[in-house]
Amino acid sequence: MLIHHELTTHVLADIKFDPGAFVDQFWQNTVDGLSQGSIYALVALGYTLVYGVLKLINFAHSEVFIYGAYATWFTFYGLGFRPGSTPDLPVFELIGFLLLALVVSMLVSGGTAVVLERVAYRPLRKRGAPRLAFLITAIGASFVLQQILFLTRGGNAERSIRLMKPEAQFTIFGAEITNVTLIIIIASVVLMVFADVFVNRTKFGRGIRAVAQDPDTATLMGVNKERIIILTFLIGGLLAGAAAFFYMIKNPQGASYQGGFILGIKAFTAAVLGGIGNLRGALLGGILLGLVENYGQAFFGGNWRDVVAFVLLVLILMFRPTGILGESLGKARV
Repeated sequence: MLIHHELTTHVLADIKFDPGAFVDQFWQNTVDGLSQGSIYALVALGYTLVYGVLKLINFAHSEVFIYGAYATWFTFYGLGFRPGSTPDLPVFELIGFLLLALVVSMLVSGGTAVVLERVAYRPLRKRGAPRLAFLITAIGASFVLQQILFLTRGGNAERSIRLMKPEAQFTIFGAEITNVTLIIIIASVVLMVFADVFVNRTKFGRGIRAVAQDPDTATLMGVNKERIIILTFLIGGLLAGAAAFFYMIKNPQGASYQGGFILGIKAFTAAVLGGIGNLRGALLGGILLGLVENYGQAFFGGNWRDVVAFVLLVLILMFRPTGILGESLGKARV
């Protein structure tokens, strides 16, 4: 009983419960939450696309993300930049380097996702394996991808290489909007709109929705199921790569071989919050999660940031288990 009392006292002492900080930092936390939520949303799109088509929770998607983060780091390193200093580059040269790193990150993550599907999941589909086998394989593939990074790069994180310092461009209600925040939010919105238009307005998007709704009938109607599955993994990987690039320019701690785990779980949480299998639900869930995290850390303290995020998930599942947009986990459609 004494140990239990001491533990409870310690936990309660660690909670700030500071409404004043919440009010004072509301607008700044809103801006920061939007930028962080945009990253969650891009990764969540990969989870929800794959689930919509295959009914598979691709837990290795977090490693698809972190491979993009390493690709960003190696691109900057290969261009001659090193951690610890921020070069003063002409604006067009800076834009060119950033775009190059973004493209490389997206291609590496997209390629990783496609290889993952071909090596880990396709053999199971050919053999008609049960869904539990896919889930176990996804977890195993996650560890394999982590260990490849560990064996090649070691356990220490790669310090982020910064090509631009976060500098305030203007303020909204006292909240500073930095150049990095603008890049993340604007570019993320463009990618989210592109993904939504692609899935809902294009021929390939109709194929994705057809396979998600009824794969057998879609095949009879001439839809190449294997091509659609590869396309789905590729799109999810490309978006995860973009999220990894934004993560690397936002967070100075850089990339670690285990760095995708927590962010991947949060992105999955975002997908469930919005209604997994629903494209716009993933976007809504990501933004909401980013905002709640930042509000929670102001109210309760930074140590409770992750706790607040997962408590939100529990509450949503308790009172609206189908997610905010009402999609059922068993009947979700892209």
